[in-house]
Amino acid sequence: MVAVPLEPGSPEYARALRYAWKVCSVTSLGLVLIGISGSTLNVALPSVVRHFQASPFAASWILLAFLLVNTATLVLFGRVADLLGRREVYLVGFALFTVASLLAGLAPDAWVLIGLRALQGLGAAMILANGTVIIADAFPADRLSQGMGVYIGTLSVAQLVGPTLGGLIADLLGWQWIFWVNVPAGVIALFWGMLTLRETTPRERKPVDITGNIIIFAALSAALVALTEAGSRGLGSPVVIVGGAIFLVLVPVLVMVERRATYPVLDGTLFRVRMLALTNVASFCNALARASLILLAGLYFQAARGVDALAAGVALLPVPIGMALASPIAGALGRRISPYTIAVGGASLSAGGLLILVFNTASPYWVIGVGLFLAGCGNGTFLTGNTTQVMSALPAGSLGVVNGFRLMIINIGVVLSVGSTLSLLTGSVSPDLRAQVYQGTLARLSPVAVEQLMGGFRITYAALFCVSLLGAIFTALTYPSRNTGEAGPPASPPQP
Repeated sequence: MVAVPLEPGSPEYARALRYAWKVCSVTSLGLVLIGISGSTLNVALPSVVRHFQASPFAASWILLAFLLVNTATLVLFGRVADLLGRREVYLVGFALFTVASLLAGLAPDAWVLIGLRALQGLGAAMILANGTVIIADAFPADRLSQGMGVYIGTLSVAQLVGPTLGGLIADLLGWQWIFWVNVPAGVIALFWGMLTLRETTPRERKPVDITGNIIIFAALSAALVALTEAGSRGLGSPVVIVGGAIFLVLVPVLVMVERRATYPVLDGTLFRVRMLALTNVASFCNALARASLILLAGLYFQAARGVDALAAGVALLPVPIGMALASPIAGALGRRISPYTIAVGGASLSAGGLLILVFNTASPYWVIGVGLFLAGCGNGTFLTGNTTQVMSALPAGSLGVVNGFRLMIINIGVVLSVGSTLSLLTGSVSPDLRAQVYQGTLARLSPVAVEQLMGGFRITYAALFCVSLLGAIFTALTYPSRNTGEAGPPASPPQP
């Protein structure tokens, strides 16, 4: 950790910078590990479902268990790290994620696998909650943006490699290696982290909002159960009604609890600032439209087009390529164009890509590829502009609070995106065919069944387009007002 400003060119500065780049290598390994793990499973999910003959409900929760636990505990483990030490929590996260990955490949049935995916989510939350702060502590102030750029850039690499790697592993090695491939990488990252990261001093002890975290977990669980069952049993199912009712009851309870919490996990006061309220709603809409695109398109190529996992992974490459190309270009344009303009352009481009997919489910691949590429470019551009727009408008004392809040909002969008997308898609086919959708085998049945599924893809893409368009509208409304003088919320104690 760099405690005082160092003079560039001094021996102390050089030593600090060497250590910082070692730290960056550790945290980048963590980001690559988690990024590849998620993107490979999105493509290989049909192989896992076929092996276990999992029900549609269980198939959904193979993905959702990780996302739910990760989202509900992300801010919690940032706070726990303040109490126990960031290095220790970070390394425990590596160990837990690695062990859970090893056991997941040995799972005897789908529900054991779902439990182990939840453990993976816990480990990933420990890693993600602390990686950015560890880098910020290590780098000299004048080189922090460079280190952060390398750290974030590794996620693009993971997203680029993951879909094709997932298809390759599923076809050649078997579904178990989707999880076992994490083990050697996790062991290397763990030992490299133990050797590299210095002991950290626990920070100021702050209350952990346990109640808020529990209510968020319960509310999201109820919402996801209702969403996944709605696609299988219909909106009139008792499970759907009860799950929806629990969610609706817990939302106002959460609001009341968070108002009284000293350090709330969801700080509602941030919505009092117009720009922050609108940018967070736009971020939520973008996450809701973006997060399930790879999963949805992967199921499209396997279940509707009848290709194998490897071919599906290759077909999905336009999305991560678009994101990887657009993000740095948008960052470079930020020197000449306002982040507001970049964010609006990105949100509009993403909506345009999804609109192409809505009307071209039966078109040649190059048309679908253009839609995927534009959606990827739009998402990469939006994320760059939206994040810059928020962070550049805030006083330094508010960055931690706002970043933690934004991260939670985006992750909630990710969780709901996967749950709602799967429910919409599978609701288009008869109950006895839904298992074939998750298994990627529906294309082997009658053309009538495939046409039903194509209708489901059109409906689902249309829903994602509408949400994306709504996000573009909210982004356009974030235009900074010269008369309000909004600069951000009052400085608050920073969150991780």
